Amino acid sequence: MKLTLAICTHNHLPALRTTLASLHDLRLPRAPLDILVIDNASTDGTADWLVQTQWQRPDIPSHLTREPRLGVANARNRALIEAEGDYVIFLDDDETPDVDWLNHLEKVIEDYHPAAIGGRIRALLPGPRPAWLQDELLGFLGELDYGPAGCPLTETSTPIFTGNAAFHRQTVLDMGGFDGTLGRRGATQSGGEDTDLYRRLVGVGKLVRWAPDAVIWHRIEHWKLRRWYFLTLHYHQGHMEGSRQRGSASPGMPPKYVFAQLLRAYWRALRLRLAKGAAHSVRQEMNAAYFSGLVAGWRSRPK
Repeated sequence: MKLTLAICTHNHLPALRTTLASLHDLRLPRAPLDILVIDNASTDGTADWLVQTQWQRPDIPSHLTREPRLGVANARNRALIEAEGDYVIFLDDDETPDVDWLNHLEKVIEDYHPAAIGGRIRALLPGPRPAWLQDELLGFLGELDYGPAGCPLTETSTPIFTGNAAFHRQTVLDMGGFDGTLGRRGATQSGGEDTDLYRRLVGVGKLVRWAPDAVIWHRIEHWKLRRWYFLTLHYHQGHMEGSRQRGSASPGMPPKYVFAQLLRAYWRALRLRLAKGAAHSVRQEMNAAYFSGLVAGWRSRPK
């Protein structure tokens, strides 16, 4: 068995430098391991830095590749194609893994041979936590925690995130990989490519395991600790979903029930803000932003 550690990056060079430096602290698994960095159409000097700088660990073979089609799903699919490992382990370019992270993932692979593994993700905030950032919102900063016990994941409500996940390479390739229409695309803050793949895997009975001891720290940037980030994220997700629901039909008005959902979401957000204050209404405001995006997605023309 071989493992490939894959890091996809787009115009995130300062964060990437920190992540690559943190790999020097990792305790290595017993299985052969290589590192694959996928430059996803970066224009900030990432490609030159990766070529000219000695960032590699001398005891781990390292490779570079470029995916010119913008979009994290495209970059992840490139990783699956180029990887040498039987399992591809994804780490985002703004994360720091625990020193035993790979060993815990390897243990799950050896014990269960799953199609996929999800590990624990902790949000590492850059400063004081805003009063409005309730626990229920941490998941939108990538935090993931399904408890202290390893177990199979079978419900659509328990997706894994590719910031800390391992996939059996051939299984995912046979299923068509990640959906290239989903996920973050340049400066557009959206997601869903990992949740979609997870749901397809469990939908056909593939084994997905939760690995609570495989921990990474997601380093959160200052600008993500603003309300507009959460609202924009949900607007874009709604926009993508509206476009998908419309399908090949011409742009137009969505079904009437969508407008009813939109009005209810705005009313609930306003009512909660008036009753409890702005620190308690963000989640409802995010729902309103989602339905606004859903309507816009129905009405927009395909690009």
